[in-house]
Amino acid sequence: MEKIPITKEGFDKLKKDLDILKNVQIPENIRDIEVARAHGDLSENAEYAAAKERQSYLHGKLQELENNLACCNIIDLKNKIGDKVVFGCFVTIADIDGEESDEIKYQLVGPLESDINVNKISVTSPIGKALIGKSIESEITVKTPGGTRRFQIIDISPE
Repeated sequence: MEKIPITKEGFDKLKKDLDILKNVQIPENIRDIEVARAHGDLSENAEYAAAKERQSYLHGKLQELENNLACCNIIDLKNKIGDKVVFGCFVTIADIDGEESDEIKYQLVGPLESDINVNKISVTSPIGKALIGKSIESEITVKTPGGTRRFQIIDISPE
């Protein structure tokens, strides 16, 4: 089983998600099934069918979360951030080819916690791979679905 890098915060979030699933969502679903059963004929009971379908989804999600937690390798970020881009650090980059000098700050995280909506990108993504090991003022070229783009590293920080 391949270990997947993750921050302590990402690991804690997965554990919290698992706890909510086990202690809130699955028990609610069991109650929904019981209520739907009480309505009578199960063959024509849409509530029962929906609750059973949700049960299947929740148990699949439970397995997925348990497997992900088992594969996690928590990376301690303390004293790891220096002058090179490493897992967990925050990197500010600027688009060299862009018409405006747009800068964006990303945190490099593992694939289980990446979320572009909050600027967390995976170290296994094209940009993440290109950034690892580079230093401030380095230029990187990345092949993206929208074409090849060039960026310059403006800053590396622990937060």
